[in-house]
Amino acid sequence: MKDFSFPKNYFQLIAMGASTGGTEALLAVLEKLPGNLPPIVITQHMPPVFTNMYAERLNRICKMEVREAKDGDPLYPGLCLIAPGGLQMQVLKDSSGMRVECKEGEKVSGHCPSIDYLFSSVAKAIGAHAVGIILTGMGKDGANGLLSMHEAGAYTLGQDEKSSIVYGMPMEAYKLGAVDRQGNLSEIADYLLSAIQE
Repeated sequence: MKDFSFPKNYFQLIAMGASTGGTEALLAVLEKLPGNLPPIVITQHMPPVFTNMYAERLNRICKMEVREAKDGDPLYPGLCLIAPGGLQMQVLKDSSGMRVECKEGEKVSGHCPSIDYLFSSVAKAIGAHAVGIILTGMGKDGANGLLSMHEAGAYTLGQDEKSSIVYGMPMEAYKLGAVDRQGNLSEIADYLLSAIQE
């Protein structure tokens, strides 16, 4: 059993993935969060143009700065980036810090942007110093990526069946053993904050 007590400033990045029902589920989590958290990267299955409109909507409501990601964007506290529709987004880290790469690419797990693609990059770049969150959605995109994060030592959260519009992706992740803690949508933000603000 994992010890869920983390030292202060342990986490550097939060990665979230959602699909069907995810636009409202992400909003339900993000609007509860303060503006000074580690950077957040999100893949929500959505076509081009709509991701920018969605980011603008979240930016009006949330305390963090929310915008559609652009290739090369640096990641810093208080920033939330949404993967652009039609592009694959990954997180890279080097001596200058963390940034996102957004580029055209093949579909991964049937999707572009793909949650598996994002989560796998976070597992590789950030390892244990990340939080992974998988929310409502059809299919299984994100399940293997969340498992990669979990195996790299990251703290992982999943939405439960009762509060999911479609309990597909969170269920697949849970069945793989990729989810450290599963909860109702109304509890996800609290679980995140209790881990980050210990």
